[in-house]
Amino acid sequence: MATLRVPASVPPADEDCEQLRKAFAGWGTNEDLIIQILAHRNAAQRKLIREVYAATYGDDLLKDLDAELSSDFQRAVLLWTLDPAERDALLAYEATKRLTASNWVIMEIACTRSSQDLFKARQAYHARYKRSIEEDVAYHTAGDFRKLLVPLVTAFRYEGDDVNMTLAKSEAKLLHEKISEKAYNNEEIIRILTTRSKAQLNATLNQYNNEFGNAINKNLKDDPKDEYLKLLRATIKCLTSSERYFEKVLRLAINRVGTDEWALTRVVTTRAEVDLQHVKEEYHKRNSVPLDRAIAGDTSGDYEKMLLALTGHGDL
Repeated sequence: MATLRVPASVPPADEDCEQLRKAFAGWGTNEDLIIQILAHRNAAQRKLIREVYAATYGDDLLKDLDAELSSDFQRAVLLWTLDPAERDALLAYEATKRLTASNWVIMEIACTRSSQDLFKARQAYHARYKRSIEEDVAYHTAGDFRKLLVPLVTAFRYEGDDVNMTLAKSEAKLLHEKISEKAYNNEEIIRILTTRSKAQLNATLNQYNNEFGNAINKNLKDDPKDEYLKLLRATIKCLTSSERYFEKVLRLAINRVGTDEWALTRVVTTRAEVDLQHVKEEYHKRNSVPLDRAIAGDTSGDYEKMLLALTGHGDL
């Protein structure tokens, strides 16, 4: 469910391009105008704006935005303006680099995108970096992390609601058996998590809870400091309750000494057209504060305006 509010009457792409060009003209950039246009256009409209801008002015809109803007506001606008598949490709690429490496971002992309969207991200990665996501993830990870992440990013799950309850019961038993043995990196655990549909996984984990009296993630807290176990629990949360996962990412990004702007920007820009409404509801329920108020209290300036526009509470 998208939370992005697109005006009822959206100007033609050539008018948007003309206005963006005006925003870049002169001594100072008109950041409000950039927000007014780009933050209120959906993915298809933003793609068309980029195409018309290139055809009209012979320039790349993303490069002009990069040159005109700075800091966290720049990153939010650039990520938002990218096609969703290009955005995921960029985030995955950054997540394999030494200074910005993050197993969590790779897992998040692999587990919270639809099969088709993940496939498109892999295609975009291949086109942009002349390598595959799988190749880079395999090269830049090791051990249990590699064992889990490579099959996650290569997954193409069944998207339907059909569930095999006999299979759910047998795989719940298998998961419990391996977790009881503390065989957390067992290939059967990884096989189930990286191949089963989300509906099938939910059925299996409900069966696990009913039969063994504990949610699976509770049984995976054997060592709270174990980074692989943290990632395994997050994988399960992403696959079965993504809004709870993203609520926690936002909460940790905001409720810390010094905001984690990268995480905050990533979640808002990647979920605004997907399920941010559900994430906002989860955030309000969990923290007793609306997400827009939390963002407003933790950010400022054009960056704050951009995020609030994307969460559906902008004044522009």
